[in-house]
Amino acid sequence: MQSFDASARTFVRGDGTSLYDARGRRVFDAVSSIWTIIHGHAHPAIVDAIALQAATLDHATTLGATNLPAEALAEALCEYCETDYAFFASDGASAVEAAIKMALHYWQHMGEPQRTRFLRLVDAYHGDTTGAMSLSGISVFKSHYGSITFETRTYEHADDLNADDVAAVIVEPIVQAAAGMRLVAPERYSPLRDCAPLVIVDEIATGFGRTGTMFAYEQLELRPDLICLGKGMTGGTLALSAVLARERVYQAFLGAPEEHKQFFHGHSYAGNPIACAAALASLELFAVEGTFERAGSIERIAAERSAVLGANPAVREIRQAGTMLGIELHDVARAWPVANALYDLGHFTRPIGPVVQLVPPLSSTDGEIHDFFDAFAEALERTR
Repeated sequence: MQSFDASARTFVRGDGTSLYDARGRRVFDAVSSIWTIIHGHAHPAIVDAIALQAATLDHATTLGATNLPAEALAEALCEYCETDYAFFASDGASAVEAAIKMALHYWQHMGEPQRTRFLRLVDAYHGDTTGAMSLSGISVFKSHYGSITFETRTYEHADDLNADDVAAVIVEPIVQAAAGMRLVAPERYSPLRDCAPLVIVDEIATGFGRTGTMFAYEQLELRPDLICLGKGMTGGTLALSAVLARERVYQAFLGAPEEHKQFFHGHSYAGNPIACAAALASLELFAVEGTFERAGSIERIAAERSAVLGANPAVREIRQAGTMLGIELHDVARAWPVANALYDLGHFTRPIGPVVQLVPPLSSTDGEIHDFFDAFAEALERTR
C-alpha cells in the first residue's frame, strides 16, 4: 500500500477491450478487470439494456417481492445449469455466504443437525468475507482473521466425504484462479458425483465461458446441489451474484409461516432489476456474437504462444484452462516489475505472487492476444 501510486492507474473510460487512464494512456484489459468483463467494456447492447431498465424500474426489493428481470434471469440461469431455483445476492463472496447458510440450514431441516463440517480443495479461495475466508486455504488471505473464521478441512479421499458431520464440500472447478491459475486434476472431482454431503460448485471466476463451456463443472460430469455465480454474470458491468439450488434443497425450506422454515437471509440489492437486465443482455450476446467461437480462438493462440514463451528461462511454468492463464516466474520479486513493464507497453494485468495473469475479455481479437505475448517477452527483457 505504501508504494502504490493511484495516479498511475486511475481509469476514466472503458471501450471494448481497452481501458483509458487519466494520463490519456490506452491499455489492453488483459485481466478483464479481475475476471469480470466478458464482451468488452461499454458494450452497446448491455448499455442500452441498462439505460432502458433504469428508466423503467431502477430498484425494487426481492425481500417478499419480485420483479420481471429477476424472474427472467433466474429462469435463464436455471435452464443453462439444468437446476431449479435461483437466489440472488450481490457479489461472489455474498453468494458463497448464502450457500454456506443454505447447507447448514438444509441439514437441520433434514434432521441431521450434526452436519456442520465443510470440506474444500487445497489452496482454495472463495472470497474475503468471514464464511468465504473460512472455506479458503490460502493463508495470506485469512491468517490474520482466525478469531472470526471457522475450521474447514481438505478432502483427500472419498472416505473423507463419508463422515456423518460433513454438511457440504465446495470446489472450484478445473482451475483455482486465486491460487495462481492452479489446475486441478479431473479425477479429484470424481468422488463428488455420488456423495452424501451437498456439493457446492464455485463458478464465480470460471463461469460464463472462461474455460470453454458456459460453466466449467459441465466438463467434470458433476451435478452440484448448489452453484455460486458472480463476476461475469452481467458481462462485468454491475455487481450481481446468485446461488442456484436444486429442487431438494428448495423443498427443505418450504413450510407454513408459523414454522419459520424459510431461508433467513437477504441482501438489499439482490435481484436488482438493472443488474438483471444487464445479465440478460450479456447472456443473449453469447449467441448473437459467437462468443464461444471467439473464446476458442483466444484459447488456441494463447496455447501456441505459451509453448514459445514457456521456453524463456525466466518462466517457471504456464498454466492454462480455456482463456485463463497463469504465467509463473521463477523469481517472485520480478512479477510486479514485469506487470509494470507490461502496463508501460499497453497491457493491464496484475500478479498473484509469482504468477502474472492473462484472463482477457472473450471479445479479444487474435491480434490483441499476440500483442500481449509480444509485450510479455519485451517486459522480461526490460526487467532482466
